[in-house]
Amino acid sequence: MSKIRVYELAKELGISSKELISLLMEEFGVEVKNHMSVIEDEDAELIKELLAGSETKSEENKSESIVDEYEKIAEEEVKDLSKKKKRKKETGDEKAQGDESSLSDIVEIGETISVNELAVKLKQPIADVIKNLMLSGVMAAINQEITFEIAEKVAEKYDILLNKKEEETKLEEVEEIIEEDANLSKRPAIITVMGHVDHGKTSLLDAIRKAKVTASEAGGITQHIGAYTVNVNGERLTFLDTPGHEAFTAMRARGAQITDVVVLVVAADDGIMPQTVEAINHCKAANVPLVVAINKMDRPGANIDRVKQELTEYGLVAEDWGGDTVCVPVSAKTHEGIDSLLEMLILTAEMQELKANPNRRGQGTVVEAQLDKGRGAVATLLVQNGTLNLGDSIIVGSTYGRIRAMFDDSGKKIKKAGPSIPVEILGLSEVPEAGDRFNVVKDEKTARQMAESRKSKLREEHLNSAHRVSLEDFYNQIREGKVKELAIIVKADVQGSVEAIKSSLEKLSTDDVKVRVIHAAVGAITETDVTLAAASNAVVIGFNVRPDNNAVSVAEKDKVDIKTYSIIYEAIEDIKSAMIGMLEPEYKEVIVGKAEVRETYKISSVGTIAGCYILTGKINRNNDIRLIRDGIVILQSKLSSLKRFKDDAKEVNAGYECGLTIEKFNDIKTGDVIEAYTMEAIIRKEL
Repeated sequence: MSKIRVYELAKELGISSKELISLLMEEFGVEVKNHMSVIEDEDAELIKELLAGSETKSEENKSESIVDEYEKIAEEEVKDLSKKKKRKKETGDEKAQGDESSLSDIVEIGETISVNELAVKLKQPIADVIKNLMLSGVMAAINQEITFEIAEKVAEKYDILLNKKEEETKLEEVEEIIEEDANLSKRPAIITVMGHVDHGKTSLLDAIRKAKVTASEAGGITQHIGAYTVNVNGERLTFLDTPGHEAFTAMRARGAQITDVVVLVVAADDGIMPQTVEAINHCKAANVPLVVAINKMDRPGANIDRVKQELTEYGLVAEDWGGDTVCVPVSAKTHEGIDSLLEMLILTAEMQELKANPNRRGQGTVVEAQLDKGRGAVATLLVQNGTLNLGDSIIVGSTYGRIRAMFDDSGKKIKKAGPSIPVEILGLSEVPEAGDRFNVVKDEKTARQMAESRKSKLREEHLNSAHRVSLEDFYNQIREGKVKELAIIVKADVQGSVEAIKSSLEKLSTDDVKVRVIHAAVGAITETDVTLAAASNAVVIGFNVRPDNNAVSVAEKDKVDIKTYSIIYEAIEDIKSAMIGMLEPEYKEVIVGKAEVRETYKISSVGTIAGCYILTGKINRNNDIRLIRDGIVILQSKLSSLKRFKDDAKEVNAGYECGLTIEKFNDIKTGDVIEAYTMEAIIRKEL
C-alpha cells in the first residue's frame, strides 16, 4: 500500500501539518510524530472525506480575513522593529547592521518549514514574508508549512540563498522508520486456499482445522467465503477458503489482495484446469507467494510428475526440479503430507516478516456479510491493521454502525481482535458489500456522516429505466430491435454470492447487447423487488432464496419473470443461452404445494417429525421438496415419510394436517415452510 508524507497531504488539503496531525490522532487514532511522518493512502482518503463534508469559507472571505490578520501583525512588528533599532543606536551596538542581510548569506532549512520559522531564519518581519508569499500566489498562515521551493523564491527577494539540509532530512526519515518499526509487532499470516472446483480445497482445510464444511454446501461446491484461524505448533495461521468455480473470479481476486500466502490446490489425478490457471494469474498479479498442494495423492490415478510438468507451462518450477515453487504432495482424505504443508506455510510466512501495528484503530476488509432475522446485519471482518474493540464505531463501505457484539471464528464472544484475526460482528445499520474496507472512527456521528456522504454519491449513478422483457423471448426481442439490454435484479442468501453473480452476468455483455444488474442485495425476493422489475422491465434472478407470497402475486399480475437457482453457473448459462438464442427446451419447475411446520417431535429411533398444515396445493410422498426458513432456502431434498395420523399417506391436500420426515435431516423448526415441486417438460417455440 502506497504512502504519503504528512506535509504533502497538508499542502494538498490547504491546512497546516499541525492541524492534520491533530485530525489523524483524534479521528482515526493514527499516531504520527511530525510533518515528515508517513501515512497510508487509505487514511489520507478518509481525512479527505471527512474534510469534504465540513463547510469552508469562500476564497474571497478567506483572503480578506488573512489580509486583515497580516496587517495587524505587520503593525505590531513595525513597532517592535522601531524599538529595537532605537535601543541599538542608543547603546552603540555594533551588530545593529546585522539586521540587513547580504548576498553572501546562506541559510539552511529542511524539506519544509513554517512561515514563522522562515521569517526567523531570514531575519525579516513575518508580515513582510507573508506579503511576499501572497505576491508569489501562495496563501499561507503563520504556522502553515511551505515547501523548500516556495521558501527559496521568497528568500531570493531578500538576496538570501537557501540550502536544503539533505542529511538531516534523511536522518529524520530513518528516525521515522525506526519509530514505525517500534510500533509494529508480528502478526499471523493470512493464507488463501485457491484452485479448481472439486479439487479438494475445502476438504484440505477440513483436514487442517478438523471441522466439517463440505456437507452443508450445495452440490459439494463452496459457494461462500469463510475465514478461520488455526493454531499450528504455537503459530497462528488465518485461512481464507475461496470457492473454485469460475463464477467467483472476483472473490478469488479479492482473496489474493488481502492474503500473505496462497495455497494452490491441484488434484494429482486431474492436473491443471481453467480455474487453476486463473488462480495462478491472480497470485502473480498480486505478487503473493504461492505454495502448491498436490492433493488426492491417495487416488489410483495420481501423477505428481505430470502436475509439476503442467505447472512449468505457467512459470512455476518445483524446487526439486531446480525452481523456487514449493510443491507438497498431500491427501485430505488420509491426512498424508498435512504436517509438511503447514511447515512450508509457516516458513514462507516467516520469510516475509509479517508485521502490523496493533496500537492504532482497526481497519481491514469485509470477508462476508448477510442479513439475519434475529440479529440484523451480520458481517465477517478480517482485521488487517490495528485492533478492533467491542463498542467501536466503524464505517464499512457505505454503511456504518457501532459494534454491539463480536465473535471469533468458533462462535465465542470476544472483546477485541488484533491484526489478521477474522471476527463476526453485529451492530451495522445495513448489510455491507463483501470486499468493502472498514475503518474505526472517533464516534458513531462521524461514521454516519461519512456513510451518508458515500450513499449520496452512489445514488447519483444508480437509477435507469428499461422496457419489460422475459428471459424466454429475450432473443426474439433482440432480433426485432425491441431491446438492446437485459436488466436483471439479483437476490441471494449471502453477499458474496450477490457479488459473484452480478460480476459474472455483467461480463456477458457484448457490443450489441448489454447485461445490466440494476439492483443486487441479500434476502428473499420481495414485493418491492418485483415492483422495481416491473417498472424497469427486468428479470429477477434468485440464488438460494425464494419469493414471498406477496412477491408471487405481484409477479403474476405484472407478468414479471422470476428465475430461481441453487447453482450459480446454471443461472449464468441460462442468461447466456437467452442472449445467443440457444435456449433449448428443458424442464420447468412446478410448485405443487406448500406446508407450514406447526410443531416438531423428536423420536430417537426416527429423528425429527414435523407436524405440518398444508397451506396450498398438495404434498405428495414422492415430490422433491425444499425447506425454506425466513425466505432463505435451507435444504433441497426428499421426504422419507408422509403420514395422516398413524397411517402412511401417498398425498395430503390443502387444509389438512400431516406428519412428515425429511431424508437425512433433523434440524426442522417451527415456522419453516416446506415447498413441494415437480419438474415438467415444457415445449418451447423455436427461436
